[in-house]
Amino acid sequence: KDEASLLANLREQLGKHNDKKFSDNEFKQILNILSKGNIFDKAKTLREQQRIEDDNGDSLYFYFLDKNISKNNLLQVTNQITINGKYENRYDVTILVNGLPLVQIELKRRGIEISQAFNQINRYQRDSFSSNSALFQFVQIFIISNGVNTKYFANNKLLNSKQTFYWADENNKKITELSAFTDSFLKPSHLSKMISKYIVLATTDRAL
Repeated sequence: KDEASLLANLREQLGKHNDKKFSDNEFKQILNILSKGNIFDKAKTLREQQRIEDDNGDSLYFYFLDKNISKNNLLQVTNQITINGKYENRYDVTILVNGLPLVQIELKRRGIEISQAFNQINRYQRDSFSSNSALFQFVQIFIISNGVNTKYFANNKLLNSKQTFYWADENNKKITELSAFTDSFLKPSHLSKMISKYIVLATTDRAL
């Protein structure tokens, strides 16, 4: 529900993912790795093998994400995580992958324009995503929906509504209704592929 429980869960899930129980000192080193860089740097960190020193002084290698075997990634769904930054923000739905918040979903009631959900994410970006441990800067995909209209887009420092997209089926028919979008796009295996295979890290622009 908050920063403390998010970090405790990260330690547990990352340990499961790497078949390792991290000590206090080892997890402190992990948090140091996670704290560095901007959104683009963190996206690279997410995808690379990491090294810390274990309590014996030996090298300990681990991964935040399995890019090759999607079923090895551990997914959780949580809602109403509250982060205190410039203002207190409570996020609608967050999908955690190996404990890291990689997908953020902002929902509005039917009849409300989804542009309001987009604007809400912009406010979160400005007010609280970079606060405290800044784990929400690791978000790779945002999803906005009012139930009947649903779009997705990649995370960047500057978000542009022109870079929001509809998902479609194999016949290129748009999937706009939230339940149908969820059934298709948010299958764990597909979502892992979207993150690990289909998000392009554009080095020249330093953008996702």
